[in-house]
Amino acid sequence: MASLNKILLIGNVGGDPEMRFTPSGVAVTTFSLATNRNITQPDGSIKKETEWFRITAWRKQAESCNQFLTKGKLVYVEGSLRTSTWDGKDGLKRTSLEVNADRVLFIDSRQGAAPLPPDAGPAIEGDIEPEDIPF
Repeated sequence: MASLNKILLIGNVGGDPEMRFTPSGVAVTTFSLATNRNITQPDGSIKKETEWFRITAWRKQAESCNQFLTKGKLVYVEGSLRTSTWDGKDGLKRTSLEVNADRVLFIDSRQGAAPLPPDAGPAIEGDIEPEDIPF
C-alpha cells in the first residue's frame, strides 16, 4: 500500500531566514513559520492559538527564501514532515518535527513581496482568504 507524508501551511515568517551550505556546497535555508487559528470560547470570546513550524528549504529555493523572505512575510509552504532526535545537554532524548519544504510561495503582496525567480515555481497573486483555499 502507498503512503503519503505531505503538509501544507500558510503563515507568517517568524524571523529572518538563516542560510548555510553543506560541505558539498548545497544551499540550505531554515526559518520559522507561525500559523494562527481563532477558537471561540464558551463565553463567546475569541482565543488566538499559534503553532510554530521549523522550515528547511534546499538549493535554489533556499537561495530565494534567504533573499526574499523577512520576518512577518506571508508564505505558503508545501513539504513533508521529518523527525529529528538528539540527546539534550541534560541527557534526555529530544525530538522535534521539521518541515522539509518542496515548495515555498511568497504570497504577501501587502508588504511589497519581491517577484519570484523563474525557476521558483508559480506565484499566488493577491491576498488569500480562507474561502479561496480549495481544500
